[in-house]
Amino acid sequence: MRELTIDAAVENIEKVTVFVDEQLEMLECPMKAQMQIDIAIDELFGNIAHYAYNPEVGPATVRVEVVEEPLSVVITFIDNGVPYDPLKKDDPDITLSAEEREIGGLGIYMVKKTMDEISYEYNDGQNILKIRKHI
Repeated sequence: MRELTIDAAVENIEKVTVFVDEQLEMLECPMKAQMQIDIAIDELFGNIAHYAYNPEVGPATVRVEVVEEPLSVVITFIDNGVPYDPLKKDDPDITLSAEEREIGGLGIYMVKKTMDEISYEYNDGQNILKIRKHI
């Protein structure tokens, strides 16, 4: 398991992505899965940066674990910000045009559709969001 604790700021999304990608490269992760994970990082860490401590900036921890059977990567995002479960938000109606749809929710919807598992819990003052991708 590898872990990175960094300020939850938009300018750190790239650092988090590089950190996770280094772990994925050691696993010889297929490019399609890596790209899906990178998009998920952008969405999830971006949400933490925008909303968890707003208007302040606080720490976020990103943990990368490799799980066998089936070979998977589990990425955990942990912050001490405002409790928020993005999985409770209704999925957007993608049958509507962009003009007809409500703003927001499309990013987490994409994460739900591209990851094999996603879970959220609020425990001991921390938001803990986990994604799992089989590789």
